[in-house]
Amino acid sequence: MTDMEKDMAAEGAPTRSGFVALIGATNAGKSTLVNRLVGAKVSIVSHKVQTTRAIVRGIAIHDNAQIVFMDTPGIFKPRRRLDRAMVTTAWGGAKDADVIMFLIDSERGLKGDAEAILEGLKEVHQPKILVLNKIDQVRPEDLLKLAAAANETIKFDRTFMISALNGSGCEDMMDYLAAALPEGPWYYPEDQISDLPMRQLAAEITREKLFLRLHQELPYSSHVETEKWEERKDGSVRIEQVIYVERESQKKIALGKGGDAIKAISTASRKEISEILEQPVHLFLFVKVRENWGDDPERFREMGLEFPR
Repeated sequence: MTDMEKDMAAEGAPTRSGFVALIGATNAGKSTLVNRLVGAKVSIVSHKVQTTRAIVRGIAIHDNAQIVFMDTPGIFKPRRRLDRAMVTTAWGGAKDADVIMFLIDSERGLKGDAEAILEGLKEVHQPKILVLNKIDQVRPEDLLKLAAAANETIKFDRTFMISALNGSGCEDMMDYLAAALPEGPWYYPEDQISDLPMRQLAAEITREKLFLRLHQELPYSSHVETEKWEERKDGSVRIEQVIYVERESQKKIALGKGGDAIKAISTASRKEISEILEQPVHLFLFVKVRENWGDDPERFREMGLEFPR
């Protein structure tokens, strides 16, 4: 039991802990919301769809509860082996959670993937809450209609209307979750915000910068791995990462004219990794062509995904 848990036990408040799975269509705002609720960057954010590939756990303390948010990959109609692995991972995360949070982009409403997810949630029996995101972009009467339509299909325990971007409505939702989780000791130390190893988080940060820089030119088929991590005597860290692409033409895009793209990606990633580590970082990026890496079981293991046969 941590010192904080002992203090709360002494005050007569039982500790609570549990897992909350965020389920939603791609680009519904799950990663942005997890980062908001945890209060730190634990999941990468990009305008490119299907950015989150494996389950990322962000850990928040609220009142007497430790809430472990599971940022799952967006659920969509899978077309490739990687797609199937991501969708399977998302539904698996839902079935392992204490509470399921179904996040809807209020601007898009119940269209396409969101409607299919709603139907799929009928087969999931854990407590479920409905969360309408981006409420500042939609008229109040349309929000009420959307909430009513979703609750006609599934009776959610609660409905929350929030903005993951500015935090509106998030405090009430955290109050509810803290009270809804089962009593029990915390799963993680009180100062831990993620279960993602730092090497993997660093690779995810570089992947985010890659998408932000080249989301229109570079196809979805790219992957980043941290190959070397050296703590140096001067207090700095030397990191070597490889960006894998599937074709030589994609390598040229990632490098950019005169290496300008890879330099910009490296600079942005190094800055953010250094801020998180609170120490100087020397980051070296390499781009390699690996055809059909999306069919390589080893790459799936690196991403924390099951390789679908």
